[in-house]
Amino acid sequence: MRGFGPGLAARRLLPLRLPRQPRRPLGPRLSSGPAAAGALERAMDELLRRAVPSVPAYELREKTPAPAEGQCADFVSFYGGLAEVAERAELLGRLAQGFGVDHGQVAEQSASVLQLREQPREAAVLLQAEDRLRYALVPRYRGLFHHISKLDGGVRFLVQLRADLLEAQALKLVEGPHVREMNGVLKGMLTEWFSSGFLNLERVTWHSSCEVLQKVSESEAVHPIKNWMDIKRRVGPYRRCYFFSHCVNPGEPLVVLHVALTGDVSSNIQAIVKDYPPSEIEEKNKIAAAIFYSVSLTQQGLQGVELGTFLIKRVVKELQKEFPHLETFSSLSPIPGFTKWLLGLLNSQAKDHGRNELFTDSECKEISEITGGSTNETLKVFLSSNEWVKSEKLVRALQAPLMRLCAWYLYGEKHRGYALNPVANFHLQNGAVMWRINWMADLSLKGITSSCGLMVNYRYYLEETATNSTNYLSSKNIKASEQVLSLVGQFQKNSKL
Repeated sequence: MRGFGPGLAARRLLPLRLPRQPRRPLGPRLSSGPAAAGALERAMDELLRRAVPSVPAYELREKTPAPAEGQCADFVSFYGGLAEVAERAELLGRLAQGFGVDHGQVAEQSASVLQLREQPREAAVLLQAEDRLRYALVPRYRGLFHHISKLDGGVRFLVQLRADLLEAQALKLVEGPHVREMNGVLKGMLTEWFSSGFLNLERVTWHSSCEVLQKVSESEAVHPIKNWMDIKRRVGPYRRCYFFSHCVNPGEPLVVLHVALTGDVSSNIQAIVKDYPPSEIEEKNKIAAAIFYSVSLTQQGLQGVELGTFLIKRVVKELQKEFPHLETFSSLSPIPGFTKWLLGLLNSQAKDHGRNELFTDSECKEISEITGGSTNETLKVFLSSNEWVKSEKLVRALQAPLMRLCAWYLYGEKHRGYALNPVANFHLQNGAVMWRINWMADLSLKGITSSCGLMVNYRYYLEETATNSTNYLSSKNIKASEQVLSLVGQFQKNSKL
């Protein structure tokens, strides 16, 4: 393991060290300047011309030999040598723009299908025309990805390539419908390669290899792991940790799920991520609920591939084998984006002549008396830091308004008809119920700054998940508890958004 010896003593005594990001090998990077940039662009065009396989005629599609392995390896080598995000984005943009489908062929084959549908023809003739159309709709770069996947380490390379593509899109270094289409094609290919039939479920314990423990620690994105004692607690009694690995690369975590085994549905993360050691003996009669408190991807290139969904379903079955009496399954989830959303509302209202549509008059008066200023302006300052939680009076005054605002954010704020919050959308797609919003549930700096310390439970009623998932995905209906709906009703009554 990087930075550690193999023994348990190293685990106990040394702090957790995160590895440096590996440096990309030196490759075609050129000196800066217009001439150098032009030379690099020409090199990219030449590479793509050689590496992306041409599309053979429909009649020769099964008789044309695959491109030489070296052509795909040249692309991998060239790409690996591009040290700058902008350079990789440029190459990916050129690949998406210049090596998609032949729109002329698509139009021609579409016209042929439409013509045949208007004439009485044998079914075989129409089916062949439709097959020609399908063939024309396959972009050229898909052939490149397909042949790269056959190289040693090729699939891993494509996962990283998609991570780079997502990063470039987020930074707006490369945009447009062609890039979005290529991302969708690559995501679809990865979804096939990482379907549940190819995934192994593995449990992490303190006796797992140091390499696995290190990778699990590095991947934890929700509640960061502090040191070796922390990871020991999270894989010890009353805790479970599982991950998926691919069948061709066992032991390599792709997505990691942490579970707490508790007596009831947990309402705060402090009770789960403790600083003191748990009991060394696990008493099964004290376990009544399984709480999913963290799910983290280790490979950003697999975003959107339903690994987390598959993992939760598999873990539920695994836990039911170990604890046949276990019937209560729930998440304890963060609410990323809530503070940002709330600050945006406060900013917009401050610009609109200081109007207030978030708080009742009595709430405004109480908050102003505590802070000594106008509600909107002082709250913008307080909520931008974690200082406000140190005032018991302010915490009490904000509980009612922030609870109902959070309920509306989770239940009422939508993106294309689905929940705006990505964590909510994930669990609702899985068929969970938006069950309980918890006040002061995450007192960490991250929890206070990102979600005002609030967390939410999504309950998994196993006999209802399929119906709930179908209703959400098809009709965009959110199944929520009385507590959540009551808070939403309070928001609609007391706020005027």
